[in-house]
Amino acid sequence: MADDNDKVEVTEEPAQATRGVRKTRSGVVVSRSGDKTVVVRGERRLPHPVYGKVVRRFKKYHCHDEKNECQVGDTVEIVECRPLSKMKRWRVTAKLAAAK
Repeated sequence: MADDNDKVEVTEEPAQATRGVRKTRSGVVVSRSGDKTVVVRGERRLPHPVYGKVVRRFKKYHCHDEKNECQVGDTVEIVECRPLSKMKRWRVTAKLAAAK
């Protein structure tokens, strides 16, 4: 039989502790494709797996631009969102720098 002194307290964190945290990226607008849609090229730098040199990798994100304010060449910040169309899963949140 177990004594009262043998009680063990179990503390569990909620399984969905990271819910509501969305990914953010920044990149350059490379295309305006249709109404309220821009294509943003994101860049990430990582070491080459064999040679160790830092290489740049690019990825294009189709983003929702609600106010149609972004132009080609602008640097913008984007955030992950629900699917808005076949390709759009990101939203433009801020315009960091205007095109030169």
